[in-house]
Order: sequence, then C-alpha cells, then structure tokens
Amino acid sequence: MKFSPDQYILLDWGWGRLNATLLFTWIIILLLAGGSWLLTRHLSSSLKISAGQNLLEVLVQGMVDHIEEISQRPARRLLPLVGTLFLFILTSNILGLVPFFQPPTGSLSTTCAFALLVFIAVPAYGLTTRSLKSYLGQYLSPTLLMLPFNLLGEITRTFALAVRLYGNVMSGTVFGMVLLLITPIFVPVLMQALSLLTGVIQAYIFALLALVYIAAAMAPEKTDKY
Repeated sequence: MKFSPDQYILLDWGWGRLNATLLFTWIIILLLAGGSWLLTRHLSSSLKISAGQNLLEVLVQGMVDHIEEISQRPARRLLPLVGTLFLFILTSNILGLVPFFQPPTGSLSTTCAFALLVFIAVPAYGLTTRSLKSYLGQYLSPTLLMLPFNLLGEITRTFALAVRLYGNVMSGTVFGMVLLLITPIFVPVLMQALSLLTGVIQAYIFALLALVYIAAAMAPEKTDKY
C-alpha cells in the first residue's frame, strides 16, 4: 500500500485504487444515511415534536409540494429519485466549504453518473404512464425526419446536465482556493458565502431539470400525435 503523488489518488494497492471522489462520495452517503436514521428513529405524531423532525417535515413537504406543482402528479413516485439527487448534491456542495474536502460533484465522473441516471430514469418513468408505441412515437414528431434530431436532443441535454454541474462546482472551488492564497481573509469568507449560495442553486437546478425531463416523459398519451 502506498500513497500516490496524484492528488486525486489517495491510496494505490496495485490491484485497485482509492481516489478522492470515491472516498468523499462514501462519506456523504454515510452522513446522509446516518442523519436519516437519527432524524427518523423517534418520529412522533403528537403536536410536540423534536426540532429534527420539524426540520425533516419542512424539507420533505417542501420537496413534495414542488414536485407536485411542476409535474402535476403525486410526488410518491418521483420523490425518492429527485429528492435523493437534490440532497446528495446539496450536501456535497456544502461540504465543499470544509478545508481539504473535495466535493464529488466537482468530478466529471460523478456528474456524468448522475446525468446517466436521469437519462435512464426518463424512459423508465415515461413507460409507467404511456405505452411503448406512444413513448417512441414522440421521437417521430412532427415527422420521421426529426428522429435523429430528437435523439440527439436527448443525448445533448443529458451531457449538458453533467457539464453544467461539474463546471460550476469545480470553478467555484478553484476560484475560492486562488483567492485564499492571494487576498486577505475577508474576501475568501465572502466568496465562501457566495459559493454556498451557488451550491444550493446548482443542487436545485439539477434536481429541477431532472424532474422536468421525467414529467415531460410521463405526459398523457392524448397529447401525443402517435
């Protein structure tokens, strides 16, 4: 076992490597799982509830209302995927403010994995409300000649999801590190606050676009030409 000079490779066993993205991804997973367990182990239906349960209810109800408002469908099916994406990206971006923490969302491999997940989820959810003929028919609208362009649109919007999230998170991290080296302490503090706001917005935008894509795929058949 040896340390690698590559800053992204933490340990190298010869037969396998542990990189920073993988390590910090598992840290976030453990934090989210542990936090969920702590907040839900003593749930109460009484009027007097803990601060943790109150925060959890506000967060979940906010996501439910937002999902139902945008998708015009019950949130029960969409909340697990969209909510998990939002919480993971949000937690990753917030922890990016911690010294020496490399947010997984600053790695193109992570953002591509999220985008690929959304790419697969779109037809998976779409086929739960529409027939296969109806779903595939949308790629032929308005004419057969639009098939390659519609397919290209599906691929490029998925790629755009990954690059947008990666670019914003990575640029914010690098910019903050540069300012920390060349300016007094007060400017980096302000930049960290701005980075936190940007991280929240990026988590919201990614989850929102995923929801919009899925909701569009689940549109009623009567709106289709085919």
